[in-house]
Amino acid sequence: MSRVIAITNQKGGVGKTTTCVNLAASLVATKRRVLVIDLDPQGNATMGSGIEKNNLRYSVLDVLTQRVDVNQALQLNTPAGYDLLPANGDLTAAEVELIQVQQKEARLRIALSQLQHRYDFIFIDCPPSLNMLTVNAMACANGVLVPMQCEYYALEGISALLNTVKLIKNSLNPGLVIEGILRTMYDPRNSLTNDVSHQLINHFGDLVYRTVIPRNVRLAEAPSHGLPALMYDQHSRGAVAYLALASEFIRQQEQK
Repeated sequence: MSRVIAITNQKGGVGKTTTCVNLAASLVATKRRVLVIDLDPQGNATMGSGIEKNNLRYSVLDVLTQRVDVNQALQLNTPAGYDLLPANGDLTAAEVELIQVQQKEARLRIALSQLQHRYDFIFIDCPPSLNMLTVNAMACANGVLVPMQCEYYALEGISALLNTVKLIKNSLNPGLVIEGILRTMYDPRNSLTNDVSHQLINHFGDLVYRTVIPRNVRLAEAPSHGLPALMYDQHSRGAVAYLALASEFIRQQEQK
């Protein structure tokens, strides 16, 4: 059985998609079988995996609304090396389309039940808001990975996210846990960055990954080429950091 990880933060611009794509590619480099699910209507994980979001025959929306079987929507062996359940702007309709249906919070879990034996890890790139898509992700996930910048407002945002996880755990998914908190766009020269980082470690302890993801031009450039940083420039600081995160992530999984 695969381990399903929802990568989420209700604050936008914190590196959710960057983390999803690059951690997935780094795990593929260690011979793990990985599926990425793009659950954000912006479709950035789809484009960052080398798939043109505007040319999709089927997307994750068709799976959630049960118009097609999940296997029909999968993009196998993308240029990034993992399989992908893609998304585009059509996914904005999901909120309206799912509101009336039965088991609306469980549609993604139902779809994944067919796939879990095929992958070691399934990563879900969530939208930057708490809506029916995020609820679907958390309802089927084993863990939540939280990327966050080390800035003042991020601390407020993470407490709201933890409350959301607690709600989902109590109502829909008793096994849901916080997988880890990842510090992104990290600049050690910034005193606020260091202050917030220390606060995080003091408060959350071992839940904070030791690996930090630096601000890195190559990491920012890679999505425009439809590639993870590891394939765009494997020697860049961003690519090396995500490889280190993958190693830490695997060690963490082996201890469970």
